[in-house]
Amino acid sequence: MAIRRRLETDPDLDITSFMSLMTVLVPVLLLNMVFSHISVLNLNLPGLSDASVEDQKENRQLELVLRADYIDINYPAGIRVKRIPNRDGKPDLKLVSDVLQEVKRNLREKDIDKKDLVILSEPGTPYRTLVSAMDTARSFRAVVAASVVDAELFPQISLGDAPALGAQAQDEQLAGK
Repeated sequence: MAIRRRLETDPDLDITSFMSLMTVLVPVLLLNMVFSHISVLNLNLPGLSDASVEDQKENRQLELVLRADYIDINYPAGIRVKRIPNRDGKPDLKLVSDVLQEVKRNLREKDIDKKDLVILSEPGTPYRTLVSAMDTARSFRAVVAASVVDAELFPQISLGDAPALGAQAQDEQLAGK
């Protein structure tokens, strides 16, 4: 009697479906890396200093005051340079940028190299508005040698609370004046 032995062979692995998956998965993962870019905003906290030095700096402080209906630009602190009303319910950041550029030019003409700015906002100011104001105050788009670059305005930004409005000013703001 003859015993037949079956020839046992190892089956081949079929990896074509796995290769198809990798062909699609690798480009998708590489594309998502571009969209997950993280930005970091540097803020300066007010430091502790002598009161006399603080009084001198306070008068030379450039302020951007965010209100519900307008934005005030003050230089020195408390003295309004320009009030910019909101346009279509949103802050007019283009005009804010233009005014800040003019302030920067005026300061350079007086040989003052100012790089700091304080953004004062009311409670309840939307986060998006605050970040947009920070970006607007930090730099602006300029054309230099046929290329668009980010020119520096006031890169050192500090945050604070806007001063409370007086009773008459609050009534005017509520009335829409």
